[in-house]
Amino acid sequence: MIAKMQYKLTAGDLAFLLALVRTGTLAAAGERLGVDGSTVFRALQRAEQGLGVRLFERTRSGYQASELALELAGHAERAEAALESARSAAQASPGQVCGTVKITTTDTVLHALVAPALKPLQAAHPLLSYELVAGNELASLTRRDADIAVRATRRPPAHLVGKHVGPIRVGLFTARKGGLKSFDAKAAATASWIAPDDALPEHPSVLWRKKHFPMVQPRYRVNSILTVAELVGQGMGIGLLPLFLAHARSDLRQLGGEIEACQTELWLLTHTDTRHLRRVSAVYGHLARHLALA
Repeated sequence: MIAKMQYKLTAGDLAFLLALVRTGTLAAAGERLGVDGSTVFRALQRAEQGLGVRLFERTRSGYQASELALELAGHAERAEAALESARSAAQASPGQVCGTVKITTTDTVLHALVAPALKPLQAAHPLLSYELVAGNELASLTRRDADIAVRATRRPPAHLVGKHVGPIRVGLFTARKGGLKSFDAKAAATASWIAPDDALPEHPSVLWRKKHFPMVQPRYRVNSILTVAELVGQGMGIGLLPLFLAHARSDLRQLGGEIEACQTELWLLTHTDTRHLRRVSAVYGHLARHLALA
């Protein structure tokens, strides 16, 4: 208790702790901070000895943060956001917005929706830069490793704030040249399917196919919906695709109508602690106005 009262956490302690909470390993935390893993380990030892309490549980999968470590990480995140806000204010002239905005989304949404929407923002805010991360998990935003997320989900996390962009409608597609002429149960059984089974086992398109065509095994298993579109367009098989992506391509043709059971919703999300920052607010507001589903 005496050690805990005497030890004063420093900004450096919080930076090391936050990096370890976000990454879960000494090596990854060191990489984020530009130091080696042994430096992170020594910083953690110093903080734990000074506070007289263990901050992380060492496991085979990495370092699991304690409740106290998560609480301290929350303070560190707020300090990080305040520092970033101060830097932006110091660098920008009145009315200018600058800094880096990190956006996480899927590759499909990034290429088809986010990137085209961001392009006009360059002229309005030339000092802004962007870190665009394509992945299928929302964890990065949840752990404040990103500022904005654009995600397909029916239920966005309650601790995030956001805007409902619209429904993501889905259909079955084939190649315009040389693809299936029509679709029925017999065609489904003999066609080459392209699907993200292993990468996205709970994706609505995967669940729908397994329910309605349980005997079908995809000939090509891929790791993204964008890759499904590419292979279908090359005539390698059929695949379920969002209409906003497929209808923008001239090499695809829809088989039948919209499949309502595959529909999900697109959300623009941010964190309550960062939405007020000028750089985040400018990009979030712009995307809220310009993201549109066909």
